[in-house]
Amino acid sequence: MTRQLKLKIKRQDPTPDAQPRWQTYDVEVADDAVVLDALLKIREDIDGSLTFRCSCRAAICGSCSMRINGQSTLACNTQVAKKINANGEITIEPMGNLPVVKDLVVDMTPFWTKVKAVEPWMQVGPDQPEREYLVSNEDMLHQAEMMNCIMCGACVSECTSLAVDANFLGPAALAKAYRFVSDPRDANTQERLEHLSEYGGVWDCTHCFMCVEVCPKGEAPMERIMKTRELAMEAGIRDNNGYRHIESLAKSVSEKGWLDEAMLAIESFGVTNIPAQMQLLPFAMRSFFKGKAPLPGPFHHRRPGAANVKRIFQKLEVHH
Repeated sequence: MTRQLKLKIKRQDPTPDAQPRWQTYDVEVADDAVVLDALLKIREDIDGSLTFRCSCRAAICGSCSMRINGQSTLACNTQVAKKINANGEITIEPMGNLPVVKDLVVDMTPFWTKVKAVEPWMQVGPDQPEREYLVSNEDMLHQAEMMNCIMCGACVSECTSLAVDANFLGPAALAKAYRFVSDPRDANTQERLEHLSEYGGVWDCTHCFMCVEVCPKGEAPMERIMKTRELAMEAGIRDNNGYRHIESLAKSVSEKGWLDEAMLAIESFGVTNIPAQMQLLPFAMRSFFKGKAPLPGPFHHRRPGAANVKRIFQKLEVHH
């Protein structure tokens, strides 16, 4: 059995001044076809100029990652029957947060540059075993959980932090970094954690969960980022905006029963960091004149029941 469908594809020529355009193709495919089957049929039988990447066709190489109906995934692993809308149409675009080379092909150079920046290789110390490192079965099982990433870039494509700050290392690179900071054989853990705690590192993740949602292999990059944060705090790396942010938030809620937004901003940058505080001043003034500036510090009153909230925090601290 076959079905007719329309593929609405976002195309772009590789010239500097080229603007993206939409082109729709009518194609007939088998009922059990995947999106890559439809794209290959278009390129082979209808329009040989259509450009996209593919290789293994088995969800292993990750090269056919693209946005299908607005969400990044693998074309070889996405059934047409599950994506076709009521009008018999599927929308296909290149991945986001990466420069487009042509049509559905993006330049992966920024992706690999960020991965290389976390030094994704084992770094051994001077004390090396005569034959091999002995690692517990539990540790190796934990490492095996992180081996499924195929570096397809789907998580990077949908990362909301990268969309507003190109300096962010991104979920793929940070997940790869965790694979080494959590490995007991690596001798450079402290230095790695210090680097990952800097601007653009683990503290710049906004917890949007998109990387978890779109990963075609069921990995959870955001969870790796959160665990790296925990390791950094345990290692005493706390002189950064991220740690100060969560410390201020916890203190505010535990003492007053709700969030002191004004002090959160001030304490996150550091109370003694005058240049950073001055950068906040224009925003604070605009908020004040629009009646949206929260009352800071002693003017931020306690909520009824704040004592009960504080007891919850104290119990958690004891159990931790």
